[in-house]
Amino acid sequence: MNNVVLIGRLTRDPDLRYTQSQRPVCTLFLAVDRGYSRQKRAEMESQNQPTADFPRITIWGVQAENASRYLRKSSQCAVIGRIQTGSYKDNNGNTVYTTEVVADRVEFLSSNNQGGTSYQNNSYNSDNFNQDTYPQNFNQQRNYNNQAPNNNDDDDFFDDDFEELQDDGKIPF
Repeated sequence: MNNVVLIGRLTRDPDLRYTQSQRPVCTLFLAVDRGYSRQKRAEMESQNQPTADFPRITIWGVQAENASRYLRKSSQCAVIGRIQTGSYKDNNGNTVYTTEVVADRVEFLSSNNQGGTSYQNNSYNSDNFNQDTYPQNFNQQRNYNNQAPNNNDDDDFFDDDFEELQDDGKIPF
């Protein structure tokens, strides 16, 4: 199984390009914290050792265009994808080995738009993304996620199950 889930911040603005067949491809680099404890982090930093990794992320299709449009340097995002390795010969004839993450899904966790709309917690999956129906589907999904189902019994669903506890001011642990 080849599955990667990363959350990090962009180290620079995304780079959008198009293949000869006009297929969009976006490249970005994420700073992903290694999750050291405060003590271990201080120790690593004092020895000039890295405390984060900076994987190269490749995004294809409409998702690539959206990432380029809405993400900027220091934006936080989540990437779900797979690791892909490769190699090529440089100008000196040396073999250079590469490792990258090919994104299947990108979620925008924060945005640094100045004076614009914030696109937080929106995910774009190129496999089922349809630009023509996006605005309607997004609003329908958003309403569905933020509202309870429309059943007649929902108004008193929690009435019988919960009672308020008295707070004695003590910490429970």
